[in-house]
Amino acid sequence: MAGRRGALIVLEGADRAGKSTQARRLVERLRQRGHRADGMRFPERTTEIGKLISSYLEKKSNIEDHTVHLLFSANRWEQVPMMKEMLRSGVTLVVDRYAFSGVAFTSSKENFSMKWCKQPDEGLPKPDLILFLNLSPEAAAARGGFGNEIYETSDFQVKVQKRYQELMEDKSLNWKLVDASQTVDDVLKEITGMSEGIIEDVKDQPIGKLWTEE
Repeated sequence: MAGRRGALIVLEGADRAGKSTQARRLVERLRQRGHRADGMRFPERTTEIGKLISSYLEKKSNIEDHTVHLLFSANRWEQVPMMKEMLRSGVTLVVDRYAFSGVAFTSSKENFSMKWCKQPDEGLPKPDLILFLNLSPEAAAARGGFGNEIYETSDFQVKVQKRYQELMEDKSLNWKLVDASQTVDDVLKEITGMSEGIIEDVKDQPIGKLWTEE
């Protein structure tokens, strides 16, 4: 049927929860099951804006906090035309981090409100499903590579988890909590089932707008 679109599926969670691994494997699994699927991750570090963000995250440059938040948002917006084109052509898009990361991380800093942090991302394509990979900060810190980037400290990750919990109170969004301490295969099985359900549910629906009254 003409006009059927793909689903926008976002994986969120604190650092080292396994988002990148599961996003990649979810795309592969959906393709194996006959779905058209592709992946995307934020920040998209290959653009000029993305390169600035990458340098900041790797502690190679210092950027003022308001500025870096707006850069993260701009990095998402510059991918919107491609995202919409893919979704409208029937491709299900699996995204590793999205606006929720931006809000959770920046609002965990001093003197930043959730309201201010959300504003730059108002109107982005609205996810049909947000899979939150839930892992305790202690378990995350024990995983390989933790601490390589600027936000990877246990105290900060505790604050980030609290902000995510506040974001999940928004009943206009389809959040699903996934236990990321399970085996990699068990997590994949769980999120694949959720994803296939939403692909069927949204195929005839328009793309929504994030944090706006539609």
